[in-house]
Amino acid sequence: MTRAKSAFTSKWVDSVQATDKRQEIPDPSLRGFYLIIQPAPGAAKSWAVRYKGKPKFTIGSVAAWSLADARKEAGRVMRALDEGRDPHAEKKEATSDDNLTENVLDEFLKRHVKAKNNGRTAYDVENTIRREIKPKMKGKMITAIRRRDVISLLDDMVDRGVPTMAVRTYALLKKFFNWCIERGILEVSPMGGLKPPATVEARDRVLSDTELRWAWLAADEIGWPFGPLFKMLAVTAQRKEEVAGASRSEFDLKARDPVWVIPPARAKNGREHLVPVTPLAISLIESLPVINASDLLFTTNGETTVGGFSKAKERLDAAMLKIARREAQERCNDPEEVKIAPWVLHDFRRTAASGMAAQGVQPHVIEAVLNHKSGAIKGVAAVYNRYDYDREKKQALTGWERHVRSIIAAEPGSNVISFGKVTLRETGE
Repeated sequence: MTRAKSAFTSKWVDSVQATDKRQEIPDPSLRGFYLIIQPAPGAAKSWAVRYKGKPKFTIGSVAAWSLADARKEAGRVMRALDEGRDPHAEKKEATSDDNLTENVLDEFLKRHVKAKNNGRTAYDVENTIRREIKPKMKGKMITAIRRRDVISLLDDMVDRGVPTMAVRTYALLKKFFNWCIERGILEVSPMGGLKPPATVEARDRVLSDTELRWAWLAADEIGWPFGPLFKMLAVTAQRKEEVAGASRSEFDLKARDPVWVIPPARAKNGREHLVPVTPLAISLIESLPVINASDLLFTTNGETTVGGFSKAKERLDAAMLKIARREAQERCNDPEEVKIAPWVLHDFRRTAASGMAAQGVQPHVIEAVLNHKSGAIKGVAAVYNRYDYDREKKQALTGWERHVRSIIAAEPGSNVISFGKVTLRETGE
């Protein structure tokens, strides 16, 4: 039988050959740590521990466990035996379905996220876990998640052009793995020493009137379901998740003053939010198909809200650039010189807010439209000021719609009519 004359090295482990008999080769540098080699022709190699007369403990295959990781695991097993614990029972527990990463994530949602956060925050976290984390980690034991798995997940998000989301996911994963340590599920977090995947700068991007018109026309080109959804973002100035998750039962379109009531569970700040619904928004809503009798506005299967915003935004960007270059060519300009600065869907909301401000809408009314906690009214006044500015919100959104109508009706290359000169009827036609 082969013997090791000195501490195992990866090169030596790779080179040692199988024979016609099973071999257990002890590591001279760590008593109780063994390399197991099955007889040829299989010749599989694995790591194991034989310690103080206890039953053999198999760590795993050489292909799955590096020498350094196997040594570390051997030390953990020996320490468990010294402390009177049963590493075999612990291994069985660690490989149970309860420790599948997707199941641990569900437990994290139940016991931490939903127990300690308002409805909107919990909704956002659950969305991120469902869309970004589970697809990458599903089927893996929580103890098998390595730093490289986390880095791969975050790098993919940055490469998709969503660095802000990558940073938020990084923070969520850090909290999740720390929770696993607190619960005794893990001993060490794979996030240790890992830095955020990107630097997120404060954004101030506002779409120009021309860019907004291109976006509107591009939404027509990409069609259902994201085309109408993007238009709703532009018209209502509400958050992407709030629009995407809207249900028909949240709207009262037959009222004298049509309204959309976003329930606390779906509002980011956990407060019910009344959004006046303007004629253009009504026409968009009424044009949406009903899928499988579902109450959801934006769904393709009738059961869940739409997903895949990143790819849909890429399609919108491509359609915008195509329209912009076509118009440049019609003006006898070089279409290749046309560029559109990067922007994100949240910029629809910022554009609407800036547009309302340009029309003279007061900051506290804009904040009411956006469902922000007002920065204009503070202290005791904020406590007693329960007025929701419904009339002012309707005026602000009606004015913003009027401006949007003037933009989308403008001829390519023309100067868009200023807000004060617009005289469009508010009939939804």
